[in-house]
Amino acid sequence: MDVRFLLGLLTGVAIAIWCHYQTSKSTDLSPTWLDRVFSPFTRPARMAKAIALQKRVSQELHDELEALQQLFQVAPVGFLKVDEENQLISCNARACELLSLEPREPQKPRLLLELVRSYELDDLIEQTRQAAKPCQNEWLFHPVDADYAKLSQQQSRPLRGYGFPLANGCVAVFLESREEAVLLTQQRDRWISDVAHELKTPLTSIRLVAETLQSRLEPPTRDWVERLLRETVRLSNLVQDLLDLNQLQGQSTARLKLKPVDLARLIQSVWVSLEPVARKKQIQLDYVGPEQLLIQADEARLHRVLLNLLDNSVKYSPTQQRIRIQLGLTSTEPASAQQVHLQIIDAGPGFPEGALPFVFDRFYRADPSRARNVAGVAGASTDSTINTTAPDLFQKSRSLEEPDVAQANSGNGLGLAIARQIVEAHQGTVIARNHPDTGGGWLQVFLPWHPLDPETSNLSM
Repeated sequence: MDVRFLLGLLTGVAIAIWCHYQTSKSTDLSPTWLDRVFSPFTRPARMAKAIALQKRVSQELHDELEALQQLFQVAPVGFLKVDEENQLISCNARACELLSLEPREPQKPRLLLELVRSYELDDLIEQTRQAAKPCQNEWLFHPVDADYAKLSQQQSRPLRGYGFPLANGCVAVFLESREEAVLLTQQRDRWISDVAHELKTPLTSIRLVAETLQSRLEPPTRDWVERLLRETVRLSNLVQDLLDLNQLQGQSTARLKLKPVDLARLIQSVWVSLEPVARKKQIQLDYVGPEQLLIQADEARLHRVLLNLLDNSVKYSPTQQRIRIQLGLTSTEPASAQQVHLQIIDAGPGFPEGALPFVFDRFYRADPSRARNVAGVAGASTDSTINTTAPDLFQKSRSLEEPDVAQANSGNGLGLAIARQIVEAHQGTVIARNHPDTGGGWLQVFLPWHPLDPETSNLSM
């Protein structure tokens, strides 16, 4: 009886210990003395459980990867991936369509430039890899095909690419077609141009009738005719601005009337035409730059750029403030190339941060309350003056050949848009920012520059 009792007791204790071990090992993964005692018996079971868990996780990852691959294949946005040597690793169906590639099974990676002759795409990838951050670029893609029959049927298409850096030097690129947006823009511009052409003739007739009646009527009737004439002139200027903008968009560099232009003296000429407006607000101009800077440009077009930019600064500058113009040369990449750098800085309220990408768009005005007029001091008699580092360069004078200031000060939201089109026609760029010191508008113009001989430029200095 004693032996049986002891055997039963030991069996019960063993069963209790085993149950406690099975219950606690799911919550406590640290090895205990029970693990070491029962490891010869539990190790196969634990290994089998770990293998099953690993297979389940691997299958879930495999299913997720297949779902992502299927999603990339049917995505309406093109996707491609290249390695550190710019070899194409993967490419979805939309990217093949946009880049005129034949869909094919995964094969040995090949250089992207061998498959797609797009140096802009290659440059986007290299720029993304060097910057180690997302980059964006837009370009016109021209398909290339060895079959001349297919090549004649293919048309160039505008593309926008987004590059994203990946690990080990790989780069992913998302592509989207800009054909629809470009088509809508062209239709809009064509419609605006047609309307402007239709309005030009009747507005001219109305203006002629108003000018004829103006000299034949007596007050107060004459006052109404003068008001009608002012509004007609404003509408005529708006129509002309639309026509000029439409012409500039289709104008190539070869159509510009390029000749040597002294940019410093052109600034003086523009300020003289804006002087009556600046005098009312007691605004002065500070010029910092050389006495003479020759550049190959279309003088009339560049005069319009300076007129629009300076008019914008005068319009939004508070009274008794200064507008600073800085003119000089700046180096670009490569270091041997130089550009003309023109800066116009005012002390006004500046541009809203959210409006900076759109200030050069047509009809865009960041603040409707400042759309046309900024309050000035009525009846101010202090003359606007120019302080310059170049002695006797800027002298106050009047020129009857300068364009009317009212044309630039029409407040129709086209001045900056026209300025950008003219600068881009000269292969330059214009940027709008807020100056960190004054808090006002900071307009920067970059134009290509090549040394010119002032003796042979035939400029009337």
